[in-house]
Amino acid sequence: MSDIHLVAYDAAHSPHIRAIREAVFIAEQQVPVELEFDGLDDVALQLLVAVDGQYVGTGRMLDDGHIGRIAILKECRGLGLGAKMVQALVDEAVRLGYPRVYLGAQTQALGFYAKLGFTPYGSEFMDAGIPHLSMEQSLI
Repeated sequence: MSDIHLVAYDAAHSPHIRAIREAVFIAEQQVPVELEFDGLDDVALQLLVAVDGQYVGTGRMLDDGHIGRIAILKECRGLGLGAKMVQALVDEAVRLGYPRVYLGAQTQALGFYAKLGFTPYGSEFMDAGIPHLSMEQSLI
């Protein structure tokens, strides 16, 4: 059983958000800590997903519709949680009246985001030493 929670980056939730992102991005993908924690978390809408009461995934959305920091702990991948998380952020963007959502997808995740209705645009770029492509979804 999984539960999705839209939360603030506050004292109750930031330790869980940080722990998941540190495990996935910093430890697994070798993203430098100063790039991962960019100072925007306080102003972003945060999301946590729990499985059996334990937080195992996180993501965020900025107030311009930029979705990012989608991370699921390794042992919980393949359960459909990533799709549920992204859809929850898209649904919230619709509720807030955003005209579109967009993200920088790691190239290995392009198919995942395409299945969720995102289309690529622009040229491939490097972020934290990892190839990415911009993707967007119109909400109007």
